[in-house]
Amino acid sequence: MPQDPIQKLERWSVPFDENMSEADVDRLLTLTPFREMDPAAFPLRTPLRDILRFDTRLRRFRRGEIIVRAGDYGTSAFMVLEGPVRVVLAPGLPASMLGRREPRRRGLFRILAQMWAGTRGSERVRRSRLHYDEALGTRQDAGAEARVFLQDVPRVIDEHETGVLDGGEFFGELAALTRAPRGATVFADHDGVELLELRWQAVRDLKKNDRAMDAHIQKIFRERALASYLREAPVFRHLTDEARQRLLVQTELVTHGRYEWTGDYKQLVKSGALSEGRDEAVIAQEGDYPNGVALIRSGFARLSRKFGNGRRTLNYLGAGRFYGFREIAHNWRQPSATVPLQYTLSAVGCANVIVIPTRAMEEIVLPGLPKDELPPLFTAAEARADAPLVGEAGGKISEDMLGFLAEQRFFNGTAAMVIDLDRCTRCDDCVRACATAHNNNPRFLRHGPVQDGIMVANACMHCADPVCMIGCPTGAIHRNALGGEVIINKATCIGCSVCANQCPYEAIRMVEIHDEQGRVITDADMAPLHKATKCDLCFEQLGGPACERACPHDALARINMNDLDAFARWLKR
Repeated sequence: MPQDPIQKLERWSVPFDENMSEADVDRLLTLTPFREMDPAAFPLRTPLRDILRFDTRLRRFRRGEIIVRAGDYGTSAFMVLEGPVRVVLAPGLPASMLGRREPRRRGLFRILAQMWAGTRGSERVRRSRLHYDEALGTRQDAGAEARVFLQDVPRVIDEHETGVLDGGEFFGELAALTRAPRGATVFADHDGVELLELRWQAVRDLKKNDRAMDAHIQKIFRERALASYLREAPVFRHLTDEARQRLLVQTELVTHGRYEWTGDYKQLVKSGALSEGRDEAVIAQEGDYPNGVALIRSGFARLSRKFGNGRRTLNYLGAGRFYGFREIAHNWRQPSATVPLQYTLSAVGCANVIVIPTRAMEEIVLPGLPKDELPPLFTAAEARADAPLVGEAGGKISEDMLGFLAEQRFFNGTAAMVIDLDRCTRCDDCVRACATAHNNNPRFLRHGPVQDGIMVANACMHCADPVCMIGCPTGAIHRNALGGEVIINKATCIGCSVCANQCPYEAIRMVEIHDEQGRVITDADMAPLHKATKCDLCFEQLGGPACERACPHDALARINMNDLDAFARWLKR
């Protein structure tokens, strides 16, 4: 099969590190686990040597430098060459030590004061707030990359439970493959720590072509991610520890589709490479025997059904949603009247799926599941291929609208700003309310793409998969621990523009920063300082998003676009 030209362009035209030499590759091939890998097991288009040459880089850290932060999103994994490094175990470091804001709500006095405080203009910050928490510092390495470090390592070790990783150990594999948030903070324990950083493509190809690496990643997945999921998911809560362990052994993590879902997304959309339905990898096929339950671990999947000579999209499933459970439960209860899979599930871009085999569901999960938690049986009419799509969101939302949401990837948003242009009178009350809530600096622009009279405004959607958080060097952009909103800590933002460049929806802007007297804050070269700004969903306000509350015509709403039924109800209100 020919290599995908987008992958080829991204991987081989732009090496992870142009300074990676053949001598470095020779050295890596003498180390475990690479020396145990069989080069003949790798395809000619992605040989082992080229993976190490183009998809890895060597990095050195000084004592206290943070390598990864808990809660950050990343697309790379790490192997310790010379250590040790320390992993901060639960409950982890406080938000301020990671460059983030401590979660809090504004009191009534501050809410009233903001109505007359401040002046119009660019963002304002106190000069004292431009500094980090006293326990956190920054420095630049030889490549001008900002590094964040802990000032008092002995205190961190004394006050927090930590673990040690030494030479040959990996960390960050699951976050790299599934684009899930990092599970723990890792920092260098000594000067001269050397790590091998591997792009997600390298991790994927090593896993695909080396059985030992695949077994290692599946083991880590079962021990860390899956065990936690099976404890929390309602359908598995009734299981005993012994039954849960039996289920773990039979479950695997499978990746479907293409991973390209970063700042390059803008170019991919323009090229048409991500048009609806194009080259989507099928996870489960309508009409097939249900071989297992597919639980979406990360990414998105399209649920569709055959309709005439084509397919009709019914819904989009994000992290935490599953498919195939109803068919398996029906066949287990009605073995004489089995039904095949009723829909096709396909990956939109890339989806990481937890697959639990049908046999495991029938032997371990279903026997002890309370009857009131079992899904309803299929009727004869439902099981027909030409059955009407009653009650499905796809029957309430036009095909054009579904295509629009898919092409723009708006179903990624958990709080998208949608505006009914037939009701909107362009009074700008929403913009003024936003400005009032943010010291007279509105955080969104009232324009955006339009379909069927519905605009999706250029306001942060607080994505389920927030690619803007990938690569922030200081952790300034992060999820709020209280409500899950994606927010920016201006005190630790260094104005690098990584988040603004990554955002596929152009919802983050770089603005000049002024002091309390309105003077532009400049750097040592007298160049104006810029920082990132975006909608924070009014997370400090008691009443929620000011834009939504201020609309006098009920034309604006913040909607979770991964819930098409909720969107359909809003359209039909």
